[in-house]
Parts: sequence; structure tokens; C-alpha cells
Amino acid sequence: MIKFAALAFTGSLFASGAFAQTPSAPAAGTPTEQLAKPPADAKVWAITSGGGAARHGSVSLWTAPDGTHWSRYSMNLRGFVNEVDEQNRFAPDGTLQSIIIRGHTPGGDAAETYEVKDGQYRWTSPVDHGEGKARPGLEYVAFGGSFDSFSFIIDDLLKAQDHSVDLLPSGRAQLEPLTTLTVSNGSETKTLTAYALNGIGLSPFPIWMDGNKLFGIATVLEFLPEGWAKVGPQLSKAQDEALAKRAPELVAKIARTPAGPVAFRNVKLYDADACMFRDGMTVVVANGHVASVAPAAKAKIPANAETIDGTGKTLVPGLWDNHQHYGDDSTGPLLLASGITSVRDPGNQINELWARKKRIDAGQLLGQRIVPSLLIDGAGPYTAQVAEVAHNKDEALAAVRKAKRMGYFGIKIYGSMDPSWVKPMAALAHQLGLRVHGHIPHGMRPLQAARDGYDEITHMNFVMMQAMPGDVVQKSNTVARIAGTGKYAADVDLHSKEMTAYFDELGKRHMAVDPTLVVLEGSLVPDPGTIPPSDAPYADTLPPQLVRGLLQSALAPEPDMSRERMRASFAKVQAIVPELEKRHVTILAGTDGFGFELIHELELYVQAGLTPEQALATATINPAKAYHMAKETGSLAKGKLAELALIDGDPQKNIGELRQVELVMRDGKLMKAADLRAAIGITGPPKRAP
Repeated sequence: MIKFAALAFTGSLFASGAFAQTPSAPAAGTPTEQLAKPPADAKVWAITSGGGAARHGSVSLWTAPDGTHWSRYSMNLRGFVNEVDEQNRFAPDGTLQSIIIRGHTPGGDAAETYEVKDGQYRWTSPVDHGEGKARPGLEYVAFGGSFDSFSFIIDDLLKAQDHSVDLLPSGRAQLEPLTTLTVSNGSETKTLTAYALNGIGLSPFPIWMDGNKLFGIATVLEFLPEGWAKVGPQLSKAQDEALAKRAPELVAKIARTPAGPVAFRNVKLYDADACMFRDGMTVVVANGHVASVAPAAKAKIPANAETIDGTGKTLVPGLWDNHQHYGDDSTGPLLLASGITSVRDPGNQINELWARKKRIDAGQLLGQRIVPSLLIDGAGPYTAQVAEVAHNKDEALAAVRKAKRMGYFGIKIYGSMDPSWVKPMAALAHQLGLRVHGHIPHGMRPLQAARDGYDEITHMNFVMMQAMPGDVVQKSNTVARIAGTGKYAADVDLHSKEMTAYFDELGKRHMAVDPTLVVLEGSLVPDPGTIPPSDAPYADTLPPQLVRGLLQSALAPEPDMSRERMRASFAKVQAIVPELEKRHVTILAGTDGFGFELIHELELYVQAGLTPEQALATATINPAKAYHMAKETGSLAKGKLAELALIDGDPQKNIGELRQVELVMRDGKLMKAADLRAAIGITGPPKRAP
């Protein structure tokens, strides 16, 4: 789940969801038909993407005769449904007195209440509850609901002398002006002001105001007043340019270019080319490249070299996140702090992605090497929100040509694509030198996709789709791709004649798989109110409201799908990893999330039976080879780029020690992980692996 595309109005807290795979709940909570019906004169915000090209739902706001503020939030994002209403009541002095939220969300029952009475506050949400003494400047952030209650927090932030308020359950928010922009919808012109909201997530979140009233947001998902969706790209461009002005200062502050060579002395080295660890090694880098690799006792260290003692530490090549929908300017420091120096971006906002990539490549922004794919999908209610949309085969082929023309490395085919277009699309892509990967289109099984030209299958649940019932396959562009896995995977015999032949053919075709097991684990395994294992080591250091949003990630159980069954199904999907490894199917580790979940992804591979050496290969040399970059990166060998991370620990003994990054080097610059974390509001290092 792409958690940091996170701040996209899923509920009143701009919570995660832009690419989220968190499945839709069953009919829990107040049924949709019993939720409030907006009156004809309600104010409506459309939920769209691509500058209004695709509509995903709406938020309606109105005030009842008794003064109660009502809102109705409805969103269907590729089959993942939110249906919620919210009531906000106010005391005579205008302060918020109560919130009542009803409905159902991807996590289940949305029921939530907040009340202030006799100077005391009390709340109960789907994930937590609490009470205490109310006071001015203390604001409750609803876990769910619409954005109505949050708009009052914005009002109070604007009124506060320092534009900051304390938050419940915890944390502090602060608002700062960013830029202004005049926009028109053809019949009306407005001059809007963008503010950066700080303290909610890992990066400033832009909010657009029309005077002192909330206008909307423009991220991957756009929440803009009805009739204004087309100005989304203008707002996005303006806010990105305003935030970008901060980046060069951060580069100068954190990224140090060494005056001469740097010697990492007496380290344990992960030799990715040989897929093994070597003790007692010294690596010298100069001018951004590896100058020498030798046993410490024999190494020749230049007299002018800066020497870093690596005793008890491990040096690894810079890691790859092979499924990273690159976010905002804070993404770079966040990933670098985890030793991630390269990413494959499998779909994003086109203009924003290329502008950010250009700034990174020019040294103006801390970030990663980005290998991008153009996401292409068919038209329909479940179309991916950042996709190049094809309505017929000719448009699908035109999209492939566009990918080549714009400089993309590959194409990612998505779930609403007509299966009959896959073969000609793949043939054209290969003719143009493009890689082909993605979801498996609805109605198609993965083996047919491989035969029609896929180089790589995205998400391990799509690998398991070969064994799913026909009705799941037909609806695999909906919630069925997760729910079907949760219901049926537990019963699949991975060693049956059919599955053995299937895995064998994937190997013979030299296929690759981007498993993103952390996504499926987060969807099937955790109980409500618990943080997914991939995020847990970081929970004590992240912004409190962000952590709260992690407490409800999993699919709610159904009568025919208990939590125990979902966990058994996840274990079966996880067990596919060694089956692919032994057939030499290339495994490419990725997260589809914040990025720091990458280490847990590798832990899951080791739990499944891979060695730490094999697991590390999936995030180092495997992608370098897959993307034809092994001559310059993927391992620490003489002449290659000095992209590396110094680990305070031994990942050969415990792969989870990879979280303990001390230093990282990329593009000739040396950075401290502690400085990178601090720059984006992370208060300390992650917990050590048990």
C-alpha cells in the first residue's frame, strides 16, 4: 500500500490511499443506504485524479436547521470503497462539541465519536479511545470521516498566533504559507493560497485555501470543489515548485562531498556478484566510484584518504526498492536513511515525476536513481488513478510509443486492460526496447500474461492468481485480487502437478517477480489496533498521527474468511518465494509503501527459506541486472559507482540489522542516516531486529 501517497483525504486526516491495496470491508457498520443523503444545495467536492480525467467519488457538506454540520464521503478507488457520513456539533462559543462518524471503510466499521462535556473530552475510534481535560488549542483529529472536522482545525491553525495547535491523540500541527495562484474554471476566477501543513506526516502537506475557507488539495488524488477539477495540475505544479525551493539548502546541509578518497576499513562486505559476505575487507572510494576492494590486511589506503573504521559493521551496495511510487521531496531522505539509493517507479503523476527526477539528477534534491515505467490501463470504473488510459487497442499501442518517446524504461500494464491487447502491446514494447511488467488484467491468468510477453509479474498475489477460482480471475482488477487470495490461497497445493508446471514455465521463460509481500501481509495478517510488522520498528520515531493511521491496515474478516484463514493464505503466498528462487525466477524486492518496509520484505524472504545472501541479492544485484545497469551499480566492485550503506550490525546473522544504517553514499556524497531522518521529522533510529 502506498502509504505516503498518504496524505490524500481518506478520512478527515489526509490519510493513506493513493495506490493503497488495503481491501474494501464487507458490509460492516452503518449500511450505505442508511447514511445521510445530501440535500440539493449541499456543497460538493469531487474526488478525481489526472486533473479530473477520472472521478472516484465525492464529499458533500451542508448545515442542518439545528446548526449541525453534516458531510457525506463516498469513494470507490479501484473497488476499494469508503461510504461514510459525519455530524459535527458546536458549543455556543463556536468550539467543536462533538463528532459522530458512521459507515464503512476499507478497514471495516467506521463508527467513531468525540465529545466535550463538563470540561472533559472523550473519544472512541475504530483503533483507539481516550479521555482527558479539554483546553483551548487542543484539537481532536478524527481517525476517519470526511474532511469536515479537519477543516475546523485548519481554521484554528490560521487563527492561532503561531499557526500551531496541539493534537489529540497526540502531536502538534503547524501551518505555514507556501504560495498563491490565480486559477479559473472558465466561468469564475479565484486567487488561492497554498499552506504547508506540518506535523501530520513525514513531509509538509499542501492545502489550498480560498481566503479563510478550505478550497481543496491536489495530490495524486484531488479533492476540489465541483467544477474545478481541471485546475488540479496547476495547483500541483505550483505547490511542488514552492516546496522545491527548500531542497538545495537541505542538500548543502546534509550531503557532504568528501575532499578526497574515503576508505571503509575492516568491514564485513556483502559481495553481491558472488552472493556472499566477506569478512575483514577494506573498500576505498574516490570521485564517486569504487577505487579498490581488498582484504583489510592487504589494502592500500591513499595517504589523503578519510578513513572510516568499519569494525563490527557491514558495507552493502545501495539498496533498490523495486516498487516505489516516488512521493514528494521528503521521499529521498526517507529512503536514503534506509540505505536505498535506487528505485523502480512503476507508475506516477507524469509531470511531477519527471520534474523531480530532473532535480535529483542535477543534484538539487536529495534522492535516488529513478527507473520509471509508464502505467497504462484500460478505461472503466477501476482504472488506476495515474494511468495513461487506453479506450481501444490503437490507444494502448500509442501509450507504449509515448513511453518510449518520454524516456521511460518500461511499461506497467494494469488490471482493467483488455487481455487481448497485451500481446501486441508487449511485442511493440520489446521492439522499442521497453520492459513489460504489471498487474494481470482481469479475466487473464499470469501464465497467459507471461506467454503474451510479460517480463515480470507485479505482486505475489498475482502470481497466486494462477490457482484462483474463475470468478476471482474475472474480477482481479477489484478488491477480489486481495480478498480472493485471503479466502482461497490457503488451500492451494504449491507442489501439485499444475503448480509445478506453472512455476517451471516461469523459470524457463526467465521471468521476474516483484512480490511486495509486505502489502499482502499488511492486508491479511494484523489485527485491528496493531501496527503492521513492516512498520512496527519505526513506530516510536514517526509522527504520532501517522502512526495512528497505521493501526487499521488489514481486511476485515468475513463469515467465510477468518483472520486465521487469511494468515494461512498469506503463509502459502509467502512460500512461493523459495519455489521461484530455486527455478531462477528473478525476485525484485519492493514495497509499494513508504520504502522503509523494504527490510521487512527481505525478512519475509528469509523466513520463507532464502538465505540472507539470497535475500540481499533481490535488492541489489538482481535489479541492476534486470534493468541492464550491472556494469555501474548493484555491487561494490572496482570501477562501479560508490552507492553504498554502512550498517551498524551484521545482516548475515540477522537480515533485520539492515535497518541500522549509519552512513549512506550516493552520487559522490556521504550522508549520515541520523541527519536524513531528522530532516523529515523522524526522531531516532528504528528498533533493532530481535
